[in-house]
Formats: sequence, structure tokens, C-alpha cells
Amino acid sequence: MQLGQLSGISSSSGAPTKEDEEMSKSALATFMAKEEEIEKKKMEVKERVQAQLGRIEEETKRLATIREELEALADPMKKEVYVVSKKIDAINKELKPLGQTCKKKEREYNEALEAFNVKNKEKVQLITRLMELVSESEKLRLGKLEELSKNLEQKSIT
Repeated sequence: MQLGQLSGISSSSGAPTKEDEEMSKSALATFMAKEEEIEKKKMEVKERVQAQLGRIEEETKRLATIREELEALADPMKKEVYVVSKKIDAINKELKPLGQTCKKKEREYNEALEAFNVKNKEKVQLITRLMELVSESEKLRLGKLEELSKNLEQKSIT
């Protein structure tokens, strides 16, 4: 914008004069020099930022390593303790339904044993009654046989 104003003031015919051209070239050279200087400073800042980022990255890695070492120092068996603890929790979860099943089976066993004992007692009573009946039947039959035998003897004597 400034170049156009300068050339418009000094030149009345509309054609650029040598002085205008030199001023334009000088202004352009100054502009280019400043652009190069800005670009150079920009690159320097960029390089410094990259260097800082590199140092930050190295420090981050170093701090992460230190953190891991601290955690390992806190409890060297932490991972093993965690694994064993998880296994215990898993077994506890398995034991609960097994315990309930065991109690149910024990209750069923006790009920079956009770029923078995009742039936066994009933069987013993029936066997005792059967033996009494067999014994009584034998006595009656022996008595009848003796009576028949006496009747036969009496008839054979007569």
C-alpha cells in the first residue's frame, strides 16, 4: 500500500520513474529482508520448542521409570498378592453354591435316613410278628398232629 502511494505522488504521468522503481526495489528488498529475519527467528523458536519437547519427553520417560520403581518398592509381591486374592474370591464364589448344595443334600440325606429307620423299625416289628405267627402256627399244627396221632392210636387199639 505504501509503495503505491509513493509512486502515485512522485509520478504525475502514470509511468513509473527510475526513482519510483528504486524505491519499490528498496522497499521490496527491505520487506524480503524482514521476512527472512522473521522466518529465521520463527525457525529458531521452533528449534528451541522441539529441543524443549525432547527434554520434556525424556523427563517424562524418566519419571515413569521412577514411578514404576517406587510402586515395585512399595510391595514387591503386590501382583502375586492380587492374583492370589482374585483366585480366593473366585473360589469363594464357587464355594457358596456348593455349600448350599451340601446343606440341601445333607437335609435330604437326614430325611432319607429318618424314612429308612422308620421303615426298618416297621420291618423288624413285622418280622417279630411273623415269627410269633409261625411259632403259634407250629404249636397249633403240632397240637393237631398229636391229637390226630392219639386218635389213630386209639382207633388202632380198638
